[in-house]
Amino acid sequence: MKLVYCISATHNSGGMERVLANKANYLAARGYDITVVTTDQRGLPPFFPLDGRIRCVDLGVNYETNNGKSFLNKLVHFPFKQLRHRRRLSRVLREVRPDVTVSMFCNDASFLPSIKDGSRKVLEIHFSRFKRLQYDRKGLWRLADVWRNRNEAAVVARFDRFVVLTHEDSRYWGSLPHIAVIPNAQTFTCAEPARLDRKTVVAVGRLTYQKGFDLLLQAWARACRRAGGWQLAIVGDGELRSALSAQAESLGIADRVTFVPATKDVVPVYRDASILAMSSRYEGFGMVLLEAQTAGLPVVSFACKCGPSEIVNDGVDGYLVPPGDVDTMAGRLVRLMQDDALRHTMGGRAFENAARFSIDAVMKQWIALFDNLKRG
Repeated sequence: MKLVYCISATHNSGGMERVLANKANYLAARGYDITVVTTDQRGLPPFFPLDGRIRCVDLGVNYETNNGKSFLNKLVHFPFKQLRHRRRLSRVLREVRPDVTVSMFCNDASFLPSIKDGSRKVLEIHFSRFKRLQYDRKGLWRLADVWRNRNEAAVVARFDRFVVLTHEDSRYWGSLPHIAVIPNAQTFTCAEPARLDRKTVVAVGRLTYQKGFDLLLQAWARACRRAGGWQLAIVGDGELRSALSAQAESLGIADRVTFVPATKDVVPVYRDASILAMSSRYEGFGMVLLEAQTAGLPVVSFACKCGPSEIVNDGVDGYLVPPGDVDTMAGRLVRLMQDDALRHTMGGRAFENAARFSIDAVMKQWIALFDNLKRG
């Protein structure tokens, strides 16, 4: 079977890129013909390695060159880039002739179903229904976010299948006849859980507004003073690196926080920690929660939309905290830092529960979906 995946780029270190590499490699190893089509690769290699049998094609549209510029700049340039994108993607699809084309809800989503290349079209979303309304942008940007949020229901309806990551998000989209729920899978396995004897709390993700590390630093300023010797390691890259470092200085906790560059091999990151903290304002799934559980870490997470409530069993293998409640997050972190027995009990349960998301179990669902579409 031939499959094409459409994504903005694979050179980023985000969860969506990691999940795509995981799925594409799994399928390529089982004889599937996989092509990954990007728009903004800019000659950079994939951050997460791809199987050598996977074909990678960059269309050179480069939407990202307009990022950070004015609303008017984007308004003027976006339609022309969409036309270029559609023309070049159409050419690739007619050349490859895939059985199924999968959009990862990037800039192709608005026009992909109208490309008549013979492939069935699948839309998979790696964020939640109301993501755009959670950007907290102002002025014209806010109006654009509201319009796009409303328009997305019409975009979704045009695909043959629409795949969301959680049952929670499925409910927000309403009773769509073609919706399916398939979670993300483990990206690695651990033979044994972490020892949980190191005084390190880890947080992993891109240094962006979404990930809420500014909130985590506020919580950590409260928590670290109540538990001596513990350090917070924030692992990731992003535009807020300088701002977060300055915030740690202003809070007087710069000596209790370490900023670590993003890494392809996250297993040592989790194995060398004893607790994971996730402070996201919104998620599509919360991949770091699953990764931490796979390594046997208890977690403390904001119960944001969407994902944490379907991964973490509150009070069993970790704690869910009301979104933005830094005082409660600090209290839950302190409880786990001070209670070795509790930390090990929750970590053991997390390690067991992560098996629900094994790569074989999740990919079985994807393969069944592809087979059903091909049969028509």
